[in-house]
Amino acid sequence: MNKSTLFVDDDSALPVYEQLREQVKAALSRGELRRGEQLPSVRDVAASLGINPNTVNRAYAELERDGIVATKRGRGTFVTPKRASAEVGRLLQIAERFVAHARSLGYESQQIVGAVRDQVQRARQMRRDT
Repeated sequence: MNKSTLFVDDDSALPVYEQLREQVKAALSRGELRRGEQLPSVRDVAASLGINPNTVNRAYAELERDGIVATKRGRGTFVTPKRASAEVGRLLQIAERFVAHARSLGYESQQIVGAVRDQVQRARQMRRDT
């Protein structure tokens, strides 16, 4: 993950630190962040987004409290090995429930996959537009 992956949505009701926290968790779930991978520095993210470093620090502290990352003094903040696989497992559980629910409503596999693909494209477009 690099600092350019993160963004701030000024129209969101979520506080900025929460937006950053959720983006890191989402990147982990999508496999864009791997176990042991270093997050961008607080200073780099803050400068890139034009926000206060304390905001980034709070997001990282919340992620650390959740067991998703660990900070090594003088070296940086890294994804913890155990939590990374737990986040991928969580995504699989969400997908399993979604597919089961969609099937119970009568949707076919191709329709379900198409709907997910469309949603991913919309999310990407929204990110580009911001």
